[in-house]
Amino acid sequence: MSMPRSPTSCVRSASGVIIAKSPAELDIMREAGRITALALDAVASAVRPGVTTAELDAVAEDTIVRAGARPAFKGYHGFPATLCTSVNDQVVHGIPGKRVLREGEIVSVDCGAIVDGYYGDSARTFAVGTVSPEAQRLMDVTRRSLEAGISRCRPGMRLYDVSAAVQEVAEAAGFSVVREYVGHGIGRAMHEDPQVPNYGKAGTGPALKVGMVLAIEPMVNAGTADVRSLDDGWTVVTLDGAMSAHFEHTVAITEDGPRVLTVAGSDTP
Repeated sequence: MSMPRSPTSCVRSASGVIIAKSPAELDIMREAGRITALALDAVASAVRPGVTTAELDAVAEDTIVRAGARPAFKGYHGFPATLCTSVNDQVVHGIPGKRVLREGEIVSVDCGAIVDGYYGDSARTFAVGTVSPEAQRLMDVTRRSLEAGISRCRPGMRLYDVSAAVQEVAEAAGFSVVREYVGHGIGRAMHEDPQVPNYGKAGTGPALKVGMVLAIEPMVNAGTADVRSLDDGWTVVTLDGAMSAHFEHTVAITEDGPRVLTVAGSDTP
């Protein structure tokens, strides 16, 4: 789940302290991430024309609870659901409900799980049936921008190396990165320091160190970067009505490079 960019800093949020995690803590976060990925896998199998976003939410919640975890988003600052489901021009934080998905739409699904007090957080954008070539390209580029950011998650790199990598891939394709919402540190809280914007100057920002865990989440618009919030207090949409895609992984910085925690298999990339 993305966080609003701080008006005073793209690096620090409330506490100003970046918390490194021990190997034991990372193992717990890996389990939270695995269950989050399982929920998204279940949602992927359920996405089709005619399904409602509320039905997707029920699939995810059932998967998380059956695995012995708790939904991370439900009740978080009053959010009413297990998933954020954001359709077409909705960027993030869409509330599941009666909306029926239609052929050719795209839906961004953000999900989190809690295990023993530690969070996992991940997002994917899905095609509903057959989508336009431009919608598919938007999803593909957003996924590649996430992969580019993850590749920079190595000790000694700088935070904005991650940000710049995301920005470069998205903007080279002619798309825009959202600036008002950003990724974040994660651990025993959903949102920890540092904030992780999807834009920035390479070679700047805090040094990445072993034990840091980042939720990297490109939000990429087919049109301009400008967004606005709807009256429900949660849903964020593109200002120009263009489509938006969102992909996210929880990633640990290790001596051997990035360790993606939000995958369902026994081995992490």
